[in-house]
Amino acid sequence: MISPLITAEQRAQLLANGQAYAAGYAGDPLPVVRLFTPDAHATWLLAALDPADGDTACGLCDVGIGMPEIGHLRLPELASIVGPRKQSILRDRHFRPTRSLSEYAQLAQRNGSIID
Repeated sequence: MISPLITAEQRAQLLANGQAYAAGYAGDPLPVVRLFTPDAHATWLLAALDPADGDTACGLCDVGIGMPEIGHLRLPELASIVGPRKQSILRDRHFRPTRSLSEYAQLAQRNGSIID
């Protein structure tokens, strides 16, 4: 399923990272895409897609309650989320990762939210 949240290029990279995980070759990848709610304080840094279904993403999830964590989520469910002002989740078109997913997670857990 193609998601409006990610580009075809990002999807290909997320799937490649997911295939590396499935094959046991994954290290600590850079996040591929940053998603956020424009009218709330939720952010997701996605690093991989499960190649078995193409919809289950792995990444750093921060729903704005001060407890960011690495987890799994389904893109169709994420695409259906709207914020308190009925605004949909957006892709940060200017996001360029500067650290690995685990480094983002460590900083986010220390700060209570994803920074950058």
